[in-house]
Amino acid sequence: MKEELSGEDLINAFFAEHSDMADGVGLQQAELHSGFLTLVGRPNVGKSTLLNAIMGKKIAITSSTAQTTRHRFRGIYNRPDAQLIIVDTPGVHKPQDALGEELNESAIKGMEDVDVVAFLLDASMPFGRGDEWVLNQVAKSHANKVLVVSKTDKVDEETLQVQLEAAREKADWDAICPLSAKTGEGVAEFIDEVCALLPEGPRWFPEDMDTDQPLEVMVAEFIREKILYHAYDEVPHAVGVQCEELEYDRKKRLYRIFAMIYVEHDSQKGIIIGKGGRGISRIGREAREDLEQLLGERVYLDLRVKVRKNWRRDLNQIKRFGYGEGN
Repeated sequence: MKEELSGEDLINAFFAEHSDMADGVGLQQAELHSGFLTLVGRPNVGKSTLLNAIMGKKIAITSSTAQTTRHRFRGIYNRPDAQLIIVDTPGVHKPQDALGEELNESAIKGMEDVDVVAFLLDASMPFGRGDEWVLNQVAKSHANKVLVVSKTDKVDEETLQVQLEAAREKADWDAICPLSAKTGEGVAEFIDEVCALLPEGPRWFPEDMDTDQPLEVMVAEFIREKILYHAYDEVPHAVGVQCEELEYDRKKRLYRIFAMIYVEHDSQKGIIIGKGGRGISRIGREAREDLEQLLGERVYLDLRVKVRKNWRRDLNQIKRFGYGEGN
């Protein structure tokens, strides 16, 4: 009489016959690396642009205005052998108010409990005291450290070497990566260097997930980006945006979004709205175009403007916006 085998016995017998397949499965599992990478540096060194370049799509807003990044933003990059969770932090700067202090704290906390810290140095700007201060914070981290000299497309080889030498001796670097997020040159090499520094581990997030940021936060940030492009003087710094309502109409395949733009003074409200409402119409139109690309559906966007005096000095209000450590 033929002996009956249990399900476990059958599986073991199968892999015994196909040992090369079993070895392949074990090797694939053993070679999977995962972990957290934090991008740090002064404002406007290209952290968010690099995040978008790695992801191959826009998930973080960018502009030439200081304090563009107000959230500790996370992107999730996947490839067959690795999952990399990228933390984009606010630029470290000399704070002028409670908001600035919160953003600095958020950037510094972003270096805690991560596997790799990448310090970004703008190749087109002289190495300064601000860079030195950030580097001192990086040096305190127990994570692997990568020096990134960004915006290499803006400088010649001689200038690039000067920047590299200025930062090379400031820390014990595990890798040094010149790159241009704008052209893509050096980005793949940077990803390879970082993934090689990650520990073995599981995928912490589903492979089809680009970010763990709530959709309402991304909507508010895409709206604020358009204000940064079109406003001037102190207005961009005084703007906060909240997504107050977001609903999806499945029959019409339409997102309805209602958002409030907050400013600190009546004069700023007038600048945002513009003559005959042309300013806010332009902001709404450009934000809607980006949101439709992000969401893959049509978007109805309703924007309002409200004055909330001196909100940047009010820690409770800063946390309501989710900026800095309020994230």
